[in-house]
Amino acid sequence: MSSRGLVWSGSVLAVLAAAAVGGAYLMYPDYFQPPTVTTGVASLGPVSEAVYGTGTVEPERWAKVVPLQRRRLVELCRCEGQAVKVGQVLGRQDDAEEVSALHELEINNEQLARDLDRAKRDRDKSDAAKTEYEQRSTQFEQSKSRISAQKARIDSLVLRAPLDGMVLRRDGEVGEIVGPTDVLFWVGPPAPMQVVAEINEEEITRIAVGQKAFLRTEAFSAQALRATVSQITPKGDPTRKTFRVYLLLPRDTPLRIGMTVEVNIIHREKAAAVVVPAEAVAANAVQVVSSGKIRRVPVTVGIRGSRNVEIMGNVSKDTTVLSPARADLADGTRVRVENVAAKPATDAPADVIPSPSPAPDREPAAIVTSSADADSAVISSAISAHVDSVVNDARRNVGKYR
Repeated sequence: MSSRGLVWSGSVLAVLAAAAVGGAYLMYPDYFQPPTVTTGVASLGPVSEAVYGTGTVEPERWAKVVPLQRRRLVELCRCEGQAVKVGQVLGRQDDAEEVSALHELEINNEQLARDLDRAKRDRDKSDAAKTEYEQRSTQFEQSKSRISAQKARIDSLVLRAPLDGMVLRRDGEVGEIVGPTDVLFWVGPPAPMQVVAEINEEEITRIAVGQKAFLRTEAFSAQALRATVSQITPKGDPTRKTFRVYLLLPRDTPLRIGMTVEVNIIHREKAAAVVVPAEAVAANAVQVVSSGKIRRVPVTVGIRGSRNVEIMGNVSKDTTVLSPARADLADGTRVRVENVAAKPATDAPADVIPSPSPAPDREPAAIVTSSADADSAVISSAISAHVDSVVNDARRNVGKYR
């Protein structure tokens, strides 16, 4: 064969080879240019699920002091923070009108007493005298009753401590006109304290006496605050669609009366569970990456959260999984990993509480994981679990107006 024929044959073979390679590239692009994926790593750690609510710090026993009548204040103690005894005078309202009326009743009573004494001396003289005595006696007793009632009205204008304790707060000033709608004093023992929380009615069945709770407030954002469920109000509020839950605070709590807190009541928890990023689970399965290929592994989802979820199945600790999951990639697909996370996002150390975003449109976070302290691990993502109730309320309200 001539050299020209050899060159021509080589060119044809090159074209055919190129065509074959191009066809293979078109038919099997993943082999030549595998899709890029991101991954996460299954981790072993404590996991908890929380129910969110908002609450206010209050003394376990306390009472409001309100005036029974609408009158002007003439006296008001400056006693906030001071200890008081039950019945101690805290303030007075203007009683000039009532005192004047009492004076008139007492004058009239004195006259009735004299008339009764005269009738008593003459009652045995005749039947008419006896009848007059009985009338005078009745009038005198009625007068004494009116005097007692008037003294009670005057006494009701005196503001007294309803129980032993401390004056927790005082409102109002001398000279103001106040009535039954105005709270002038909050009185009660400053300890023990409790949190009175509102829990969505859809979640109240998950709450039980004795459950522990974690609290958060901006005033102590760097501290892990704890409480225990002590009581659940049997009847809910049909308007707000919430139930009232009482949580007892430890005596060494730094919280102060009147503070508002976010409450996360622990519904269930595990000391150790396999968790993966929430976006790694799709259709009850995860996609495991092994030797550059993916393999779909069915799993059962346990406790859910916005960042991580607990999975149960043939997935062990330190297994690499696609995160987020890729439903468009079939089993056996060769992939190129862009980045490998060492572990799912972990929480802060035991003495640090991350600050959650205040935005109410996030997915709920009811799960936390950490290798340090199981209790402290609960706090980070459990703090945002309140969005569950917000979303449920929104969906319910939308349905009303369809």
